[in-house]
Amino acid sequence: MRALTLLLVISLSASGALAQGKGQGQQAKPRAQQQQMSQQDRQRMRDDMHEAYRDRSRERPDRQRPMTREERDKLRQDIQDANKQLRR
Repeated sequence: MRALTLLLVISLSASGALAQGKGQGQQAKPRAQQQQMSQQDRQRMRDDMHEAYRDRSRERPDRQRPMTREERDKLRQDIQDANKQLRR
């Protein structure tokens, strides 16, 4: 009886492993087809990405100048005053 139970467990485990192996074989084919890009397509993609990054850096605004100590103190005081008015 134990041998029969052991044989049943092993066969069920093996069937699950075999089913997983079959699924991976089917997924490998589309990957291989996607990797077959021509050299011209690759170069075009590189150029497109280069242009996109170049355009993005042009659109960024310049960095703000650092605040002086007086400006920071005034901003801090304004925020504290606004918070006090909200609490009322």
